[in-house]
Amino acid sequence: MISDFQIPSVDVVIPTYHPDGKFPLLLDALLSQTHLPSHIWIVNTRSESDLSETDWCTKDARISLRNISEKEFDHGATRNLGASLSSADYLLFMTQDAVPCNAGLIESLLKAFSSTQVAVAYARQVADGCADSIEKLTRCFNYPETDTMKSLADKGRLGIKTYFCSNVCAMYDRRRFVELGGFPERMIFNEDMLFAAKAINSGCYIAYSAEAEVFHSHRYTCIQQLKRYFDLAVSQKQNPFLFDGVSSEGEGVRLVRYVVSGLAKKGEWAMVPYFIWQSAFKYLGYFLGYRYELLPKSWRKSLSMNRNYWK
Repeated sequence: MISDFQIPSVDVVIPTYHPDGKFPLLLDALLSQTHLPSHIWIVNTRSESDLSETDWCTKDARISLRNISEKEFDHGATRNLGASLSSADYLLFMTQDAVPCNAGLIESLLKAFSSTQVAVAYARQVADGCADSIEKLTRCFNYPETDTMKSLADKGRLGIKTYFCSNVCAMYDRRRFVELGGFPERMIFNEDMLFAAKAINSGCYIAYSAEAEVFHSHRYTCIQQLKRYFDLAVSQKQNPFLFDGVSSEGEGVRLVRYVVSGLAKKGEWAMVPYFIWQSAFKYLGYFLGYRYELLPKSWRKSLSMNRNYWK
C-alpha cells in the first residue's frame, strides 16, 4: 500500500461556456476515477445562462467555480488562471464536452510521466456513438491505438505533428508548466500546441497515451470548419519562431488519403464528395488565416470562431 504522501496529486482545470448535458457526465466520471483528482477547478465564462455555485459546487467539496466575463476569456489566460488556483503535482486540462471512457483515465495519463523528461501527456479521443464515419476516421488518424513519445529529434520526420497536443484532455507536470511560463496569453486558438512546441524546443518530451481515452467528437458544418482552420492558421502565423520550418500541408494530404481510403473500405462512397468539399473549406480557412494581415478587419472577425479576439 502506497502512503498518501507518495501519491502524486492531480487537479483538473475545465474552462466552461454554455455547458450542455455532457458536463455532469464529465464531473461524475472524474469523481469516479481510480486515481481521484484532489480538486476540480471550473473557470466559467459568464453569460445569460451562467453556472452558479449551487449548480456544481454542492455536488462535491472538491469542486470550485470561478466566474469570468466574456471580455476576460482567452484560450491561454483562462487556463493559466485555473492553473494558478492549484498547488497539485499535475494539472489535467479538459474541455466541457469530453467524457472519460473509463475510470482509469487519470491513472493512465500519470504512467506517461515515468520519464522525468515528459512535460505533457495527452489522451486518445474516441468519437462518440453519434459521429459519422468521417469523424470516426479523422479521430482514428489523429489518435491512433499506439503510444507515442515525441521530442525535438522527431521534427524532421513528423513535421507539424511533432507539436500536436490537445487540451481536450491533457495532463501537465505543474513544475515544468510553471518553469516554461504556462500557456501563451492573448491567444486566438492553439495554446496547447504552442506550449508543446515550447516544451519540445526546450528539450522536453510530449507523450501520447492511447490507453487514456475520452469520448469527444464534433459535427462541424463546412463553415465552422473554415473558421476553425482560419483561427489555427492565425495562431501559427503569429508564432513563426515556433512553426517556421515545419510542414502542415503534408499532414493534411495524408489525412485526406486516410479518410477516403477508409470510406472506400466501408463502401461509403457517397460520403467521399462531401468529405472532399469539407476538406476544401478547411484548406480555404487555413489559406486565409495564414494571410489574415492582408484582410480587412471586418473579414477577420467574420472568418473567426473567436470573434471577441478581434475586438
